[in-house]
Amino acid sequence: MASGQYFGDGLAYVDPSDLKGQLIAIEGTDGVGRSTHIESLQEWLEVQGYGVVTTGWTRSTLMSKTIEMAKQGNILDRWSFSLLYATDFADRLEHQIIPALRSGFIVLADRYIYTAFARDIVRSGDRKWIKDVLGFALVPDLVCYLRIDVDTLALRVIETKGMDFWESGMDLRLGTDLYDSFKKYQSLMIEEFDKMAEEFGFEVVDARKPPEEIQEELRSHIQPLLERTSKKVELLGADMAPPIS
Repeated sequence: MASGQYFGDGLAYVDPSDLKGQLIAIEGTDGVGRSTHIESLQEWLEVQGYGVVTTGWTRSTLMSKTIEMAKQGNILDRWSFSLLYATDFADRLEHQIIPALRSGFIVLADRYIYTAFARDIVRSGDRKWIKDVLGFALVPDLVCYLRIDVDTLALRVIETKGMDFWESGMDLRLGTDLYDSFKKYQSLMIEEFDKMAEEFGFEVVDARKPPEEIQEELRSHIQPLLERTSKKVELLGADMAPPIS
């Protein structure tokens, strides 16, 4: 599936070909280090003169507090869980992502709809339902998948923020305790991400490497996208995605 398209029916009032910027998604399981690398990527791109906007799950002004409150009781069913996050994404797509792309900015997404796909499929096994729900989403120009094994991930999470109910899949009753459930749930999530990496053509980055090596590899995947866009601008004679002067 090529960029400049929708996953499904899309939005009738937005033509993807009118969007001048680039949408780059950094995907991966909980605790893999996406946010840290997005901060470094933003700085790297801005130093080069590019306008950058970042976005991520539960950062919608409409839905962020609602999702936080809804998760506190640990009683959300699969449909409510997925639809709350889909609403969060829809709000950010309309008010953050599309306006930024229309203005020629680079949008760095800390997670994209692939996380929603993986979470819902693990909870239900129904691949079609969640993909239909999120058919209004734009196909990114680039997806970098930070891949990690579950043992390394579990250790990293324990040493940093700790495990919580939802990231451990406790609603699925996969294990007898938080740690056991975390490993089983995140193993299933990694399996789904691996399948999507092949299906959607993710650039896979080994998240077990030192941070500086991961950052270097991420930049090596992004740089060709920037160069292709610059060449397209020159060929069309259009001001599609210029650095800020």
